[in-house]
Amino acid sequence: MKTPKNKHIDLTAAQKLIKNRKRPIDPQVLSAEILAGNTIALSRAITLIESTTSAHQETAQEILAACLPHTKNALRVGITGVPGVGKSTFIEALGMLAIAQGKKVAVLAVDPSSSISQGSILGDKTRMERLTADANAFIRPSPAGDALGGVARKTREAISLCEAAGFDLIFIETVGVGQSETAVHQMTDFFLLLKLAGAGDELQGIKRGIIEMADAIVINKADGTNTTAAKHAKTEFSRALHLYRPKASAWQPKIMLCSALKETGIDEIWQTLLEFEAHTKANGFFESNRQDQNKYWLQATVVNTLKDRFYKDETVKQQLPQLLDTINTGKVSAFQAAQELLKNFKKATSGNSIDERHLKTKDQT
Repeated sequence: MKTPKNKHIDLTAAQKLIKNRKRPIDPQVLSAEILAGNTIALSRAITLIESTTSAHQETAQEILAACLPHTKNALRVGITGVPGVGKSTFIEALGMLAIAQGKKVAVLAVDPSSSISQGSILGDKTRMERLTADANAFIRPSPAGDALGGVARKTREAISLCEAAGFDLIFIETVGVGQSETAVHQMTDFFLLLKLAGAGDELQGIKRGIIEMADAIVINKADGTNTTAAKHAKTEFSRALHLYRPKASAWQPKIMLCSALKETGIDEIWQTLLEFEAHTKANGFFESNRQDQNKYWLQATVVNTLKDRFYKDETVKQQLPQLLDTINTGKVSAFQAAQELLKNFKKATSGNSIDERHLKTKDQT
């Protein structure tokens, strides 16, 4: 191994890290470490979940299967808002308060991915210094990729692993750049919308879809000269909420003010989370909502798996560029080309269905 050029790098530690990375992954050992609360093992398992390598995916599924019976009913909180609204500062303030109340907090922060380079900065840990340093917290930034709503496709599996590792409060921070937030709403119990006052954000935020999903609207940065504007925004949102039908949870969404930087209003938000959990568990919505989410993610996983199989198929890879040329020259429509691709994909995979493979194996035995 070459000696690192940076004098601040510990050579022994670097060699140990490389050796550990080359070591084969034992799903049973990694699962046991996750159940014991080892956050390094938890990070490795989430990396496997996010990997597109088939071998990693198989290992990840073994780990998930071992951890699933040990998942706890952690409170899952989705937090969204436009860039600059202060999501990271807010999560750190609320997370530190929860830890002071005896909770273990996990943060799954989804960073935007560049449509050009496909890269992500993944800088959430640097924006949550206190939470990062706390032994009762775990922060995992992940690239959004092309997932709708800024929620990485594998985030739901990561939630299960965090619960198995003993975290009882899980924040899912979304990109919040105007994409559909249905995905995060379908994997959380409580959906919190962070807003800004005095930035033209009040009326822009009163949109039926996002408001209907929110269990609480929090106007951040309500301090200093922005206090009056924040109070005005609170009034506007309170009026808007009266236009919407009651939520299925029978919960009345709350509009609150806070300053994450000054840590004012955070205690009221924490109490609101506890009230919501008690309310929805008492009326049965908490469990029924989890069951509806299971159905949603089963269907979403089937769609995503079929999509992956389709674009990885060799027949599709060969014919797709040719059909794109025929579309561009006006010889066929996009619909006709898609039907042709699907027909050829079905032919190529007709003998490889799960049921047929199972029957062949059964006949051989």
